[in-house]
Amino acid sequence: MEIGIETARRIIAAAQETGVARGMKPLSVVVLDAGGHPIAFERADGASPGRFEIARGKAYGAVMLGMGGRAQAERAASGPAFMAAINGAFGGKVVPVPGGVLVRGAEGAVIGAVGVTGDTSDNDAEAALAGIAAVGLTGEA
Repeated sequence: MEIGIETARRIIAAAQETGVARGMKPLSVVVLDAGGHPIAFERADGASPGRFEIARGKAYGAVMLGMGGRAQAERAASGPAFMAAINGAFGGKVVPVPGGVLVRGAEGAVIGAVGVTGDTSDNDAEAALAGIAAVGLTGEA
């Protein structure tokens, strides 16, 4: 199973709707495939223009390391040298904070990741999880 463009668009719409409904700041949302390539991205009106790279970095770290942003943040706190080395290996593309969420298919395999940025990292993760759940997939923050 893989995430197609229509599913990616539905994830983004549900994440954005969650942000609006919960009074979050304007969000930017990206959906990556299992290889770390963008499928779809949306930046809400009022979101700063640099948000694509942050959202992608959150999702990229999740899919490349096989762990959500919360687990990455914990790993960075307990082993900063490891995360610095990982970020070096990936050319500085990893943003190890909540808001990068793995997407698992029906059999539990990683099929992609969602990155959300714009509010607090915890709220970003909440919006990503809501978007993933809206399409019947499992998110791992």
